[in-house]
Amino acid sequence: MDLVKARKLTKSYGKKQNVQQVLKGIDLDVQAGEFVGIMGASGSGKTTLLNVLCSIDTPTSGIVEINGHALHEQSSKKLAQLRRTEMGFIFQDYNLLDTLTVKENILLPLAVNKIKKDEAESRCVTLMKQLGIEELKNKYPNEISGGQKQRTAAARALIMKPSIIFGDEPTGALDSKSATSLLESLEALNKAYRVTIMMVTHDPVAASYCNRVLFLKDGSIYTELYKGDQTHKQFFAQIMNTQAVLGGDLREL
Repeated sequence: MDLVKARKLTKSYGKKQNVQQVLKGIDLDVQAGEFVGIMGASGSGKTTLLNVLCSIDTPTSGIVEINGHALHEQSSKKLAQLRRTEMGFIFQDYNLLDTLTVKENILLPLAVNKIKKDEAESRCVTLMKQLGIEELKNKYPNEISGGQKQRTAAARALIMKPSIIFGDEPTGALDSKSATSLLESLEALNKAYRVTIMMVTHDPVAASYCNRVLFLKDGSIYTELYKGDQTHKQFFAQIMNTQAVLGGDLREL
């Protein structure tokens, strides 16, 4: 089943003589349960693609469908509802509320969507255990590490049981140990619950946890790699080889 579908997707910025075309007619399908990485050199359009797919930005032309819902056909109210119920988000800067505890930050989406207290508590406890942050539930964001903040953000993204999680450089601000812990947690949740994940990353190590990696070049999909039965180490080597062919810095400026 296609959970994400994009057809002839373009995105341009600027006007008249100063138009910059960032996405150039991208066709993309993501199956339910996939863990997809998006990589590419600086300016290739990877963050723009993620933003358009998750409705943070709108395409210049083309269509995006999430779980059968064509985003361009939705009213602002319906689009906001789709974001709350179908999509979860993990960003590099955590986006936690400093005045709420870890547990309160995780529960926030359920409060907004009026989920019953017992159900909310059950979901929260389960996710905190799975992500190894149960002991931190009464601490505030300024009292925990970057890795713990990102796992809190991951729990918040997952608690509404969305169809898909979008991650924009979720390991970008983490040290290697914290990044590995988060990636292992996401990989385990992807396998256990078949939650679909799309993640922009510049890090080949992070990308090696994905089932599939898309490489963008000049606003188009240059190639894609499938992990299959490879180990992380084997897939990492394949990603590095492809990166070498593409050349340049994979960070999005």
